[in-house]
Amino acid sequence: MSLPILPIAALMSSTFFLLAGAGLQGILLPVRASIEGWSAYEIGFLGTGYAVAFTASCLVAPRIVRSAGHVRTFASLAALLAIAVLMNALIIHPIAWVLIRGLSGFALAGSYMVIESWLNERVTNETRGTVFSIYMIVTMVAMMAGQYVMPLSRPELDTPFMLGAILFALAVIPTALSRAPAPTPLTVVKLDVPMIYHNSPAAAVGVFMAGVMASAWSNMAPVFAERLGFNTTEIATLLVATMAGGIAFQYPLGRFSDRMDRRYVMALVGLIGAAVSAIATFSGSVSSAYFFAIAFAIGGVMYPSYSLAVAHANDYAAEKDFVTISSGLLILYGFGTMGGPLFAAALMAKLGPRGIFVATLVSMAAFAIYPFYRTFRREAPRQEDRTDFQTIPFARTQTPATFVLDPRAEAAEQVVEMR
Repeated sequence: MSLPILPIAALMSSTFFLLAGAGLQGILLPVRASIEGWSAYEIGFLGTGYAVAFTASCLVAPRIVRSAGHVRTFASLAALLAIAVLMNALIIHPIAWVLIRGLSGFALAGSYMVIESWLNERVTNETRGTVFSIYMIVTMVAMMAGQYVMPLSRPELDTPFMLGAILFALAVIPTALSRAPAPTPLTVVKLDVPMIYHNSPAAAVGVFMAGVMASAWSNMAPVFAERLGFNTTEIATLLVATMAGGIAFQYPLGRFSDRMDRRYVMALVGLIGAAVSAIATFSGSVSSAYFFAIAFAIGGVMYPSYSLAVAHANDYAAEKDFVTISSGLLILYGFGTMGGPLFAAALMAKLGPRGIFVATLVSMAAFAIYPFYRTFRREAPRQEDRTDFQTIPFARTQTPATFVLDPRAEAAEQVVEMR
């Protein structure tokens, strides 16, 4: 099998710049808002505005692409991202930033969908797995690299906002100059919550709680770090340590779940996360390195929780329903991300910066308890009916088009063709 690199090189380059800009923006805004003295609630609303618009875009963007085309849509959305981050520097006000952050969320989701559908068009059944793996690596590295751009400048100045705009503008160039033909229309998501819940209640509740815990941490952890006096490099390291934990433990936990009822693994993951959060909540005055270790441990169970829930859902779903089930679960995850930042903000407002760990403790505990309860209500699927765990990108960088690119979508297509 040979992989044609040139047809996807431009798309991967655009992905890198786009995700680097998103990584920078995701850490810069809460830190700058905290420096401005905004309340935890005001900062939490930034995350909620982003989540609402991102989830809405997953439903609306395919219709925009149908009317405007992939190249024009991607260029327009990338331009909106650059405009939005510059507007953040021009208008320093909580209400304005919530609206601007929503604009960014809408544009980012649409941009992801265009790139992912383009990649899906360029792969074959033989190269799909390799391309998907490369795509995962690029997204993870880009997010981490973008977060480390902030320490290169002072967040209280306009420079990092300008750097973010440059990264978003750079994302347009590779795809605009690419000779690759435009792909077929994007996948349109049909959200059927009763069907998804009936297929797997544990997975439906699990992805919702995964959204709560992940959005609470990613949006409010920078605020926690800034208020504890971390410098910009330490704040970036805190978030990168969380992502590194997710990368390190996603595959081992997934393979462990292949050998037993995944609901037990989900319960174990939730218990570990709750225990680590409790330790962090009641720790005394400690060094930043201690919190890096805590973040690594939290990320090690927080990010794989979504993948475990999706894998459990697909154990019960028919192969032909893989994209439908997975996309619907992603939308449920999006609903969870809408409440996570405000939940964490409320606890931080009452308990101080370490209220972030109470938020992760509660959400992790809920993630553990419900799947364990479901083990008494429904038998585990037969081993021969289960799908192998597949490592997937972090949910906050996913759209329904990601699942069309996933190698498991190939098997679903083959089942449909046989019928």
